[in-house]
Order: sequence, then C-alpha cells, then structure tokens
Amino acid sequence: MSDISLTASMRTNLLSLQSTQSLMDTTQERLSTGKKVNSAIDNPSSYYTAQNLTNRASDLESLLDSMGQGIQTIKAANEGIEAITTFVQQAKAVANTARDTSIKTEAASSGKFVNDLAESTTATANKSTMTLKVGGVTLTYDVKGKSTGGDADNLTAVINGLTTGSNATAYGAANFTIEANADGDGIVIKAKPDAANFTASISLEGGMGMTISGKIDTAARDESMQQFNDILTQIDQLASDASYKGVNLLKGDNLKVIFNEDRSSFIEVKGDDASSGGLGLTAVEDWSTNDQVEATITAVEGAITELRNMASEFGNNYSIVQTRQDFTENLMNVLTEGADDLTLADMNEESANMLALQTRQQLGVNALSLASQSSQSVLSLF
Repeated sequence: MSDISLTASMRTNLLSLQSTQSLMDTTQERLSTGKKVNSAIDNPSSYYTAQNLTNRASDLESLLDSMGQGIQTIKAANEGIEAITTFVQQAKAVANTARDTSIKTEAASSGKFVNDLAESTTATANKSTMTLKVGGVTLTYDVKGKSTGGDADNLTAVINGLTTGSNATAYGAANFTIEANADGDGIVIKAKPDAANFTASISLEGGMGMTISGKIDTAARDESMQQFNDILTQIDQLASDASYKGVNLLKGDNLKVIFNEDRSSFIEVKGDDASSGGLGLTAVEDWSTNDQVEATITAVEGAITELRNMASEFGNNYSIVQTRQDFTENLMNVLTEGADDLTLADMNEESANMLALQTRQQLGVNALSLASQSSQSVLSLF
C-alpha cells in the first residue's frame, strides 16, 4: 500500500518474494497441465501453430473413420465375389454333368404317307408340290400322282427325292437324316447328336399330306437344367445381399473415399454388376444338344474370368485405401508430436524449477525478516 512506508531493504526483499511467487505460479501451472504453453499469452507463435496442428489431426481422425468404413464396404464386396465364384464353379460342374449325360436323338413320323393324287399314264400329269420343314430347313419336292407302272403311293420316289442330291446335303448340314419307316408307309426323321428340337410338317396340294413331329428327349438333362437355373437365382440373391451401409459394389454402386481434410485427395471405387445377367449367364431352356451345353460352359468360364477381374480390381482398391489409412494414422501421430513439441513442458525441468523457487522463497522470507530487525529494535525504546 502506498500509505505504508517500508525501508529500502524491506521493499527490495518484498519485490524479490513477489517475483519468486509469480514464477512459482507459472511453474505450478505447467506442472498441473503438463504444458509450457497454455494460452496465447505464454507464446503466441507456438500456441497458434500447435493449435493448427492439433486441428488438422482432429480433421484427419474423422476421415480415418470414413476410410475404415470404406474398407469394410470393399471387404463385403470381396466376400460376395468369393461366394458367387463358388456358385459359378458349381454351375460349371452341373453343365459338365449334363454334357456327359446321353440323350435320345431320334423321332419318327406321327402319320402315314397318303397319296390321293389321281393315276396318270403321263410323267407330268397330276403333279403336286410337297413342302417339308424340319429344324429351320425348308425343302420342296414335286410329288407325282399314281401311275400304273409305278409305286402305289410314290413313297419310294419321295424318299429318294428327299435323301439324294441337294436335299440330302441340306438336311445333312442341319444334322438330320430321312428314311422310310419299317412299314413302308411313313417317313422317319432321325436327329444327329448335335441337332436341336424340331417340328416337321409335310403338306401337298390336292389333299395329300402327313405330319411329322419330333422332340429330342432331354429328360436325362432336365434335372441338371433346373439345378443350373436355381444356382443363377442364388447368384442374383447373393449379389443383392452384398451391401454395406447402403452401398453395394456388386450391383453397380460406386464408393468415394476421401483421404485429406480439403477433399482434394480421394479414390472412387467403381462397382460392377455381379448378378447372373451382369456375368453373361442366362437361364437355360434347352440342353438337347451338346453344342448348347458347350455354349453354356463357355459362358460360365467367361463369368469366372470376369469375377477374377472384379476380385483383382477390388483387391487393388482395398490395398490403396488400407495404405492411405496407415499413412493417415502415422501423419496424425506426427502432427500431434509436433504440437506437443511446441507446448509440452519438461516435467523434470519444471520440478527442479519448483524446488529451486521454493528454496528461493524461503531465503527471501529470511532476508525480509533480517531487513525488518532494524525497525523492530525501535520497539525496545518503549
């Protein structure tokens, strides 16, 4: 207080004690907080620099969580690809089984050959055109009427006409053969092993006609066809179930993973269609020929290749995101360490400072006591 007079020595010692106490307060704060810079007042440059480093580390930490979720999304897609690959390989095994299963490949006429054309003694009279359609091949043949010196119903002539020359070549290319039946009153159409299902018909002008129909017996392969189609259904369902937090990379969804706080560094993981349709697989309706089964097997092998390409692409993206996640964690540690270097106190040093200040304070109190003794001697006069 200004109205209290102190001797020069007492005031000097008092100022020293006050300075010591201020230093003790500062040291005590550092010991309690562990920081040598607790506010901008302590060191503005270090304080704001450390704050910026800490803020960036905090921003990266939030991105780190996003990267982790991105990794899980890619992992979900990869798990789906592995399961779908297993299904596709199973489908290939079913197709191979079907290919190795023998089938019946012969169909005979369902009606008799009837010639109602009138008899004629001339070679060109009472002629009619016969049309025969089998397996997409259409042939025409001129059928003559009954003749006194010829076949009763011209069946032999018809057979000869259908099985020789250009007609025979055409049917051979279509994997069919044509011959008379055992009773001599009809036509037997035999499908070769690579022929497809067929329906044949014969129609003639003038009332002569018959119907021929045939179907390759695929009963031995029908069960395999159903199994194959069931597997395709499971592939579609699994592809739909391989989503993570609403993002399904196997149904064409894309995933964007951000790597830095200003969103300038990122990766966009592009999804694919891993359904049966996306893999080029379709439900089978006819495995009556080995060629059809082979075509399915080729499509399945293409699907396996496509799945392997997908797995490779997702694996590469997974590695990139994982690497960036590790880098971000290490960068956060660097930023935190940098901020700590600017603000953290050396606890050993501060502890030594506190001990020294306590000793100085005790010495100051003793010095102040000695300085006051001259004033206290005045009391002996009373």
